[in-house]
Amino acid sequence: MTNATQVLAAFREMIANKNLSRADLHDLIKDGIMAALARRFGPNVEAEIEIDEDAGDIKITVLKQVVQTVEDSSREVSLEEARWDDPDFEIGDVQETPVDFAEFGRNAVMAAKQRIVQRVREGERNRIREEYANKVGDLLSGEVQQVERGKIVVMLNKNRDADAIIPWKEQNPRERFRQGEPIRAVLKRVEETPKGPRLILSRAAPEFVAALFKLEVPEIYQGIVEIKGIAREVGGRTKVAVSSRDESIDPVGACVGLKGSRVQAVVSELGGERIDIVPWHPDPEIFARRALAPAKVAKVISDSPRRVITAIVDEDQLSLAIGRNGQNVRLASQLIGWQIDLYGSREWLERGADLALFGGPGPEEEQSDIPLRETELRPATLAALELAGYTTLLDIIDLERGDLLRIPGIGPEEADEVLRIIDELTVEEGEEAPAAGPSEAELAEARDLAAEILGLPLERPSAPKGDGGA
Repeated sequence: MTNATQVLAAFREMIANKNLSRADLHDLIKDGIMAALARRFGPNVEAEIEIDEDAGDIKITVLKQVVQTVEDSSREVSLEEARWDDPDFEIGDVQETPVDFAEFGRNAVMAAKQRIVQRVREGERNRIREEYANKVGDLLSGEVQQVERGKIVVMLNKNRDADAIIPWKEQNPRERFRQGEPIRAVLKRVEETPKGPRLILSRAAPEFVAALFKLEVPEIYQGIVEIKGIAREVGGRTKVAVSSRDESIDPVGACVGLKGSRVQAVVSELGGERIDIVPWHPDPEIFARRALAPAKVAKVISDSPRRVITAIVDEDQLSLAIGRNGQNVRLASQLIGWQIDLYGSREWLERGADLALFGGPGPEEEQSDIPLRETELRPATLAALELAGYTTLLDIIDLERGDLLRIPGIGPEEADEVLRIIDELTVEEGEEAPAAGPSEAELAEARDLAAEILGLPLERPSAPKGDGGA
């Protein structure tokens, strides 16, 4: 076997897993041989290289122009020297000198090999850069190669040569991975390093939750259901706001799945992290009510210029609305993008805000809101409305009969029932339009009633001491 045959076989083996065509292989070999020729003949050397891979032969011919006076010996030869080989040479002719590949020697072959390795690496880096530049936010899967100094080195399934890591700050502190375990993460960004592009993956970013829902929920993948926002505290709790482009599809139900199968798959991947899925709404007050779930909100007041929501809840709902270490209200605030000031009904009353809570005049309170659970709706109708995201009177007050019939679980009888309840709760306000607010006696009665419900001391200057009659 000739030296050229050995080199060709070695080069083929070296790039066997690099996804290169035969033409690419020949170009790289020629480029490497030119680098070796430059070392021997000079930087501007010109040559013709023919590769016969079937015969295992490489033909190399160095070309030099015949000149009177040599200025660049790497590509020129004097007329006198050229006529030593052939006396018929004239100025301007090109001398062709065959070069035996074996004459290169070990150093020249190594130079060619290094050049090929360099070109292959540059090609790999460019492919990785181009492939992943537009995949930020996509879910990638692979295998844990090693865990070093807190970071997880990942070998991706689709591109095992890519440099991919999960830094410590992008990990869930409750998770532990070992070498060889399968792992999934979202691509957060592509960093440039002296060794080429590095893929920064994350299991802590909100985008990871979005990518998992896109994988588990076909309606999200198809664009029918849209994730409007995500607020997440890694390892603890996540709130996801969703909406549907199709009125016949319930966005929350689509994400939950049959018997909770879809959301449970996401929870399992997140290591048991709790997930709240709430229907998105353009009205910040309605959205705030939903974002504070599972707590029931009694009253919501918005301050649009300051982007502040004041939410009042009953005392038995206060701890649920706050959540562990304030987590629930904090995530709700992040989800809607407004500051949420949360008050219990007792604290709100003690702060002197009882007028706004119990029917006092206010520019923001043109119409009071009532939780649907406090109405006379049948349980089945109530459950169907809540599953569709309607929990208060203001949520359904503008719905027509056709809108109600499109809600799963609502038939003609249930639609008539809902419309009757809406009429009963709104007709009284339409019949009377007093020019002034409630009288002092009415306000005093409301305050006494609220104080009695909350267990506060009654304030009745006119009543005898010790009289606590209702």
